[in-house]
Amino acid sequence: MTASLLTLGAGVAFLAVPDSASADPIEQCTPTTGAVVAVDFGPFGGKVEKGCDTTPTTGYELLHTGGFTTAGTVHDGEGFICRIGKGSGTQYPTPDKEECVLTPQATAYWSYWIASPGQRKWTYSPLGAMARPLKPGDVDAWVYGGTDVGGTKGKPSFSPDDIRGVTTPDPAVPTAPPKVPAGSVDVPAATRWITGKLTDGERVVDEGSTTPNHFLTTEAVFALTAADPKSPVAKKAAEFLATPAQTDAYAYPAGKDGIPDATAAARLALVAEATGKDLHAFGGHDLLGDLVKYVCPRDIGDGETVEGCYTKGDFRTTGQSDAQAMAVIALANGGVTPPAHAVNRLTGLQCEDGGFTSVLIRAGGACESEAGSTGLITLALARAGGDEKAIQKARGYLKKSQLATGAWPAASYETTGNPAATAWAAQALRALGDEAFADAGVSWLSRRQFPGAGFGFFEDDTESRLFPTATAAVAGAGSDLVALTTKKTEPPTIPPDNPPAGEGPDLKKGVAYLTDTSRLIQGRFYESGKGTGFADYGMTIDGAYALAATGGNNTVLRNIVDFLDKGGKDGKGRTIDDYTLIGTKYAGGGSIGKTALLAEAVGRDPRNFGGKDLISALATGVCTAKDTTSTPYCGGKGAYKNAKSVFDQSLGVIAQLRAGDTAAATEQIVYLKSLQDSSGAWPSLIGKDSAAEVDSTAMAAMALDLLPDAASQAAVDKAVAWIATQQKQDGGFPGASGNSVNSAALAIQGLFLDAPKYGAQIAKARKFLVSQQNGDGGFNIAQDAQPGSDVRASTQAVGGATGVSFGVLTRDLKGTTPEPVPSTSGGTAGSSSGGSGSPVIVTPGEDAGGAGSSGGTGSGGGGLASTGAQIGTLAAAALVLTLGGWGITWAAKRRRESTGGGA
Repeated sequence: MTASLLTLGAGVAFLAVPDSASADPIEQCTPTTGAVVAVDFGPFGGKVEKGCDTTPTTGYELLHTGGFTTAGTVHDGEGFICRIGKGSGTQYPTPDKEECVLTPQATAYWSYWIASPGQRKWTYSPLGAMARPLKPGDVDAWVYGGTDVGGTKGKPSFSPDDIRGVTTPDPAVPTAPPKVPAGSVDVPAATRWITGKLTDGERVVDEGSTTPNHFLTTEAVFALTAADPKSPVAKKAAEFLATPAQTDAYAYPAGKDGIPDATAAARLALVAEATGKDLHAFGGHDLLGDLVKYVCPRDIGDGETVEGCYTKGDFRTTGQSDAQAMAVIALANGGVTPPAHAVNRLTGLQCEDGGFTSVLIRAGGACESEAGSTGLITLALARAGGDEKAIQKARGYLKKSQLATGAWPAASYETTGNPAATAWAAQALRALGDEAFADAGVSWLSRRQFPGAGFGFFEDDTESRLFPTATAAVAGAGSDLVALTTKKTEPPTIPPDNPPAGEGPDLKKGVAYLTDTSRLIQGRFYESGKGTGFADYGMTIDGAYALAATGGNNTVLRNIVDFLDKGGKDGKGRTIDDYTLIGTKYAGGGSIGKTALLAEAVGRDPRNFGGKDLISALATGVCTAKDTTSTPYCGGKGAYKNAKSVFDQSLGVIAQLRAGDTAAATEQIVYLKSLQDSSGAWPSLIGKDSAAEVDSTAMAAMALDLLPDAASQAAVDKAVAWIATQQKQDGGFPGASGNSVNSAALAIQGLFLDAPKYGAQIAKARKFLVSQQNGDGGFNIAQDAQPGSDVRASTQAVGGATGVSFGVLTRDLKGTTPEPVPSTSGGTAGSSSGGSGSPVIVTPGEDAGGAGSSGGTGSGGGGLASTGAQIGTLAAAALVLTLGGWGITWAAKRRRESTGGGA
């Protein structure tokens, strides 16, 4: 018995089980200090829990000092780990599932896995936990399920590095694709061939048959819409599939009210999404509702058997991982959050090498990676916001498994290319941003395409087949299953100058308030304090964004831009360089990004704005490690130097993306993504703890929306959904100043990223802004703040009310001309002569003096809302906003599913 127990990875010393100790903070255990243990509660509906012990002795002690409790068996004693719980929580398996009297079967027990310092793979422990001595850097894992005596199956679905919290580069993953000649798929020829295979132009009928092949008909629709989203042939085929008789025959073989075939229902849902049909009334069925309704609630053998269910999270009757992935994509693209267990089920299909299997195996089952399934499942996980580490492991697998020809084999043990597998792998890698690897795959496909026709099943096939041809056509078109089934919305590039009556605030009055020279000094800048002559460059750019979003006064917008671009000085002799501090150790990614974005929005060159290359400054001003105690401030690796907020990071990322500097922004994007929490929200600050915030979440979403890959779009969707949950009854949103105008404006911009879905929330928020607009056209700081128009709040409200995403804000200034700066005599409004006022702003290349545009036609006199000490928290928040340059209105416009980039 002792030998068998040791072989099973459990000690046999009959000791009383100790209570769980208070675990050391997980960050105190590093790859060289302490030991970490992980317990996978996934089979019981939980997650992987970790624990740390900085002074470990044995694996058994680590399990308890790491915060876990255990129970042994009556027969073998406490040394045989039969149950494990976290802290004071439930121990699993529960007594009704396993009595823990005799030794559990090898098909369902807690197996013990170990990894020594630096090891990237798990080893089945040859010793029991009590007998295994630990050293610094060791990692242990406990997984419930089945394995064999040799521990060759049932390994953890996560890697030792996942538990260490570090990423050790896999040396086997190539950094460059195979060297192959350039080539492209003849997509028009492929789609003509596919069209020719449609009987009556609407359905595929196999040779010798009289009944439709619904499966291949859906494939034809995918290929045709990838090549032409408005394809009339695809729409006709979709109409055929949507007739009740065909929908029932394909997806409801058990009868109209029976359990649907999940594979067919998912495919039909994707057809509906690709062709713009109603997912909830397709052939008389709510396809998405039925998919969600019939997700398996538990494993087979776990209580009463559920027909069509094998494992918790399966879509009933699927059987194959490809169908599971398609169902997840269909739900996510249809605006329905896929059940977490259904998404986790996909993650659990990942093999040790990072690839995915095509079979819906259970934990411990034989796992054999396939490139085609890996591509499709990776697309699904990225779209649904699945485990990022699993996605990156799959990405590495696809790169490693690509053949020298550029192709991918159907299975890992094969050595020749497969057209369908290559197409799926290319789709996934292109969606993840690895275009060079995808291009190599497409190059191979181009050499396997039959002249004027399609593709065969295998490399040496001699005949065109519809399935591989359809998949290859999608890849050849540079698309993927997620992209071609995602709803496209194309709002106008330039928003109307005013929303329709009753839908929002009076933007013309708002523009007049902002451009009145009692506030906008000589039509060029806002002061940080009235009469000081000291320019608030951050707020000035906010005002410029508002003018760009509305188009309400292009002349004044041109004046502001020229002032900033051509070395204009405020009353203290300061220029925009004194705001960005470019070229010094105090240079901030947020202020540089904010300035660069204004240049991009109005068609100026951000690489030569104000005589500075702002984009280069962003690319080189990136932190290599966290350091929040020195100058420059570094929130973490990939953060911009001196960026202390998510706002700052988002501004820099958007500026680089719009400038086409995507590759140089990779680490900055990764860092920004890492700050998003599981709810979909972003915090306010970086480098230190802070609460989730509407403003920051909206700004981060606008930044990531410029990235076309599925993972980024999923992050945006989660962010926008979270923003919607924060709306107050009166339509406002919480912010630093209470029921904040600023937060409402930014929330509108965020919600506009998916305007069709959140139209009702947008309308309520606009009405809230209406309630906060005063007679002079300006806006209050907040609903519960001291009444009175505030310039900063007004810049944000005017720009945000348009709903234009900062990522694509564009205003053409053609037709405007430079205007001379009005001369001044005495001080600025409210200042005494001499003193600190009397700025004479001279833009190089222009003459001082002369009469010019006042820049505004509205009534003046609106008093600024007080932010004095009597407001307490508001004053502190306002001071932070002023010093950090956070008072930002980002007027922007969403092109949902566009590639973003240039303005």
